[in-house]
Amino acid sequence: MAREQIVLLGAPGSGKGTQASHLVKEFGYNHLSTGDLLRSEIAKGTELGQKVQGIIDAGNLVDDMTVLELLKANCDLENKVYIFDGFPRNGEQAKLLEEHVLKGAATKAIYFDMDLEHLIERITNRRVAPKSGEIYNLLTRPPKIEGKCDVSGEDLVHRKDDNEETVRNRMNVFRDTIGPVLDFYESQGQLVRLDASRPSDEVTKSLKEVISA
Repeated sequence: MAREQIVLLGAPGSGKGTQASHLVKEFGYNHLSTGDLLRSEIAKGTELGQKVQGIIDAGNLVDDMTVLELLKANCDLENKVYIFDGFPRNGEQAKLLEEHVLKGAATKAIYFDMDLEHLIERITNRRVAPKSGEIYNLLTRPPKIEGKCDVSGEDLVHRKDDNEETVRNRMNVFRDTIGPVLDFYESQGQLVRLDASRPSDEVTKSLKEVISA
C-alpha cells in the first residue's frame, strides 16, 4: 500500500492521466481530478454542488476556496492515499492546498517534465476514435489505415481544441504559472522530476520506482 499523497504536475498532454491510472491499479491510489469532483458534486445535488452550479451558471470560474472546500469534503487523508490532478495550477494554490487539505501529510509532487514545443507537436498530431476510445498520433502511433481506427474502423477525429493556436495558448499559460508551483514543492523537499518525453512504459517504470522509494 502506498503511503504518500501524490500531486501530479505537468503540461496538458504530458501523460498525467495515463500514468495516474497505473498508480490507481497498482498502488491503490484514489484519483482526484478537480473537474470530475465538480461534476460529481453537482450531480449529487449537495449544498456545495448547488453552490458550484451557481458559480458556473453565472459564467464564472470556480474560485480556489470553493475547490479547496470540495477537496476537503472528498478527502480522508488518514485512511486513504490520493493523486491530486488539476490542482494546484499556480503557486498560491499550492500553498492553499498544503494549508487547508494536506496539512503536513507526507507528499510527493511529481513533475512530468517535457519540452513544450515537442508537446505542442505531439498534441496537434493527436487523433481520436470517439466510439472505441482509441487515441492515435500521426507521428508516434499512426493508424494502419490513414484516418481509420485500427479497432473499430471508424473515422478518426482531430479535436477542435487540438489545433495549434489553442494548444500554444494553453502551453503559454502553463509556462507562465508552473515556475512558482515547482519552487514551492522544491522548497518543501517534495519535488521529483520525471522525463515525460520518453515512451509511456519507461515513464511508468520510473514513476513506480519513485512511488516505491
